[in-house]
Amino acid sequence: MRELRSLREGWGEFEADETRLLRSMGIQESARQLLMLQEALEPQFRQTAALFAAERWAALAELQARLHQLTEYQEQHGILVPGHSDTTEAPG
Repeated sequence: MRELRSLREGWGEFEADETRLLRSMGIQESARQLLMLQEALEPQFRQTAALFAAERWAALAELQARLHQLTEYQEQHGILVPGHSDTTEAPG
């Protein structure tokens, strides 16, 4: 029980270190870590794909709806988004 108590008491310090390390990572390092995690978990993702398919489709639909709302907001407020097809001029 003493080990468990020690673990609980040190948990806040562990989380602080984790947060500090995550914040210090650049975009490329973060993407690399994400891809390594994806590769490591891919077998489990494939095995459980059917179990979570409905949930993933619902999350995707929600994301698309939110992106649509964001686009409408940007258009209503005249916010130009670089690379967006409606805000870039055709080469002349």
